[in-house]
Amino acid sequence: MTAQEAALRLALATRLAGAEVTGLRRLSGGASRETWSFDAGGQRLILRRDPPASPNAEAMALEAALLTAAAGAGVPVPTVVDHGPDLFGTPYLIMERLDGETIPRRILRDEGLADVRPRLARELGTILARLHTIPPVPGLPDDDPMDDLAARYEEYAEPRPAVELALRWLERHRPAPSPRRTVVHGDFRNGNLMIGPSGVRGVLDWELAHVGDPVEDLGWLCVKAWRFGSPEPAGGFGPREELLAGYAAAGGAAPTAETLRWWEVYGTLRWTILCRHQAERYLDGSEPTVEYAVMGRKVCEQEHDLLLALGLTAPTTVPDPLGAATPAAAALPSPPHDRPGAQDLIDAATAFLDGAEYADDRQRFHARVAASALRIARRELLLGDAHWVEHRERLRALGCADDADLALAIRTGKLDHRRDEVVATVRASIVDKLTVANPRHLTLPA
Repeated sequence: MTAQEAALRLALATRLAGAEVTGLRRLSGGASRETWSFDAGGQRLILRRDPPASPNAEAMALEAALLTAAAGAGVPVPTVVDHGPDLFGTPYLIMERLDGETIPRRILRDEGLADVRPRLARELGTILARLHTIPPVPGLPDDDPMDDLAARYEEYAEPRPAVELALRWLERHRPAPSPRRTVVHGDFRNGNLMIGPSGVRGVLDWELAHVGDPVEDLGWLCVKAWRFGSPEPAGGFGPREELLAGYAAAGGAAPTAETLRWWEVYGTLRWTILCRHQAERYLDGSEPTVEYAVMGRKVCEQEHDLLLALGLTAPTTVPDPLGAATPAAAALPSPPHDRPGAQDLIDAATAFLDGAEYADDRQRFHARVAASALRIARRELLLGDAHWVEHRERLRALGCADDADLALAIRTGKLDHRRDEVVATVRASIVDKLTVANPRHLTLPA
């Protein structure tokens, strides 16, 4: 046990009336908060705490209040045991530990959950209908979703042509404001659900909850990112019709197909910008972890998904350039440096991370992320120069100096008369980025 873990264990025992704390371990995942599992006083518990670099006691208290209110509305959630502004230096929330699975790919593939999977889309619709009856908790944000999204995007002064295409579509096709405004979970998706053989055991991670249009939650669940390779739209579990049938049967007002699609496109754009937001934590030095570094290279996955959602591209197959890379034994030396060269060293480090044994799930998770980062670097060494030349020529053909120029032209409508060429240029740049970052993403169903 590290010194940090020992200090945290002592702090937990103090908060829990001196109960002996055992089995303390940090869980993998959780991009914005730390999650720990432990036992104390005969209870199986979970600790969620803010990272020391970005504490938010108000948000943690709000999540605790939401969990209590959700339980009262019949939403399956873990029971809150304790919460407060300071546990070992940061705000915290302690709740019961539920039995079940949260890792999306296991939920979608494990034989032990085969019987429940076909029922999940309808069950999630039922749960969302209940969730949307929760009385609003004081302090919940109530902002215009488009204004909030645009403000986040502008923060980074990093114009993106794909984002501009999506913003224009969303502005032009926005449905009339819903007369019904409810508590919106904000992150209701595969990955934030505890699933067992009998169904949904718990709805987790309420930190993005706000007041808004309830269809936002339905659309977010159907965003392609949360299907994890499955062709089924509703969280990877089933068709949209099943989700909406469960929602309507439990008293929810099912949206039209057009309204649901608008919120799916909105959700895809939202995740695009949130990926960039998480990458900023690495770029600004506040949390320089490999997980946040790689998030920056996942933005192009969501740009591709945006074009899919808008009907501007289709799944395609691009060979992984690493499959055709020169084997280490045949690589030429690069004087004055000795062999093996940079590309070979990357290959060796990647192979080590892929094959090593790890003490816990969190180490295993970060090793996979690190190996992915090295593969991205290797592909960029192979293709980066050629991609830059091709991208520059595409921009020149449109009379644009760079991506910022093209993004502004899309925003102002300057190139509307050449829209097909603009879309082709955006599409080609995203294919290049994904060929380096994750070529397999291009093949996934829309």
